[in-house]
Amino acid sequence: MAQYKTPNVYVQEKSIFPPSVAEVATAIPAFIGRTQISGELKNIPQRITSMVEFASLFGGPSREAFHFSASVDTLLDSGATEDSLVDFVTSVDLQTIGLGSGGNETLAPVASHLLYPMVEHFFANGGGACHVVSIGDYDETGLSDANNQNGEKGAFSAALEEIAKVDEVTLLVLSDAIRLGASDYYALCQSAMNQCRKNQDRFTIIDALDSFDPNSSSDSVNKSIGEDLGVMRNAVTQDLKYGAAYYPYLQVNAPRYYDESMVTVKITGKKDPDVDLEGTFTMSDHGGTPLHSLLKTALGTNKMVLPPAAAMAGIYSRVDGTRGVWKAPANAGVSGVLGPVRTITNSEQEDMNVDTLAGKSVNAIRAFTGKGTLVWGARTLAGNDNEWRYVPVRRLFNMVEESVQKATGFAVFEPNVPLTWLKLRTMISSYLESLWKQGALFGATADQAFFVNVGLGQTMTEDDINNGVMNIEIGLAAVRPAEFIVLTFSHKSISS
Repeated sequence: MAQYKTPNVYVQEKSIFPPSVAEVATAIPAFIGRTQISGELKNIPQRITSMVEFASLFGGPSREAFHFSASVDTLLDSGATEDSLVDFVTSVDLQTIGLGSGGNETLAPVASHLLYPMVEHFFANGGGACHVVSIGDYDETGLSDANNQNGEKGAFSAALEEIAKVDEVTLLVLSDAIRLGASDYYALCQSAMNQCRKNQDRFTIIDALDSFDPNSSSDSVNKSIGEDLGVMRNAVTQDLKYGAAYYPYLQVNAPRYYDESMVTVKITGKKDPDVDLEGTFTMSDHGGTPLHSLLKTALGTNKMVLPPAAAMAGIYSRVDGTRGVWKAPANAGVSGVLGPVRTITNSEQEDMNVDTLAGKSVNAIRAFTGKGTLVWGARTLAGNDNEWRYVPVRRLFNMVEESVQKATGFAVFEPNVPLTWLKLRTMISSYLESLWKQGALFGATADQAFFVNVGLGQTMTEDDINNGVMNIEIGLAAVRPAEFIVLTFSHKSISS
């Protein structure tokens, strides 16, 4: 008690309200990959809230090289002359001059470096703040060398370790690592889920690698769905409740990035010995010409293909902000896309949603007539687990666990007595009741929705108290998504 020595009227304020639980953020992803510039920021997580910030720190996208070819026969038949060649090209075929290897090869369906468009797609789908870790510059890679591939996996692993130290992060996205191949990519995903288990405050969004080929027949496309998912299910085996997989890839409504100085047109063949139009021309050398316009139009139709995890991170953020983390991030539209790269039917999704062998569910992204592209699944990889089957349930518990953990920090070294227990019980119950009122918990009354127990004979023994241990038991009746809605109809007889 205060010692009063001077006669006076003294005013004291008495707190009658318990401490409150401050809710933690639920959709702050971390993106890892290569950037145009890294410098001193290499392997140092940076928090950003816009692409302007991204560009100021890490530069722009990785720009690709493309090659167009046209035959002399086609050109001359359409009326071209040697003098007007660069101003009159009417038929071109898109192919690549090599994405990093320098040799002629088939155009890869997905670009080499995805971090920049990934973050773009995150913001386009409702994302807010995120953390970005650059593992180095674009030109540092040497993916044609198997030894460098191993080094690349190590670079991603090192970045994951740095992200583990960032408390704000709640989602992990590794889409830029898909270029390493299934074995290394899924090993990194497994490491990410291991981190989620250890930190108990984050969740991993996984891209089920898609082997789609735009030129494949429908039969081979359908067959490859099972093969793609089989590879993922065999590779990812632990901490399944901390991750969710999505499939297939998405074709976005923006074209692939290119460098005009590396876009070329090669003219091949001779019409006759007296007419020689063979040569190679670059796009940048002919700005403002019909040739330049033609190439720009052709490149504009070459839309980018991205794995879905970055868009899903944005959708998680959007749904959390508008409805709450307890609402399944499903039956939600994907923005900025033309559609998924393959059509998935109801029968095909049966095997994706319910894996009878290992229970590793994969969430489908599907196009619906009149509705657009929708996320059509809300399961974690622990599809057979009755407790942790659904994404919103796992993420709700993540939020509550971390929020309560931080809020109860004041009680460390406080007397382990009934007054302290009452403060904690009141504080936690107040928070959980607010969640119940928002619809996060199931039950007609608060008592049905949750419980908070703490006290001697309830959660602690005399020995616990003597050893400085305070046990608090919390139970939640989490709401679950209505995944299967069954409508039963019958004929109604009309009595006379």
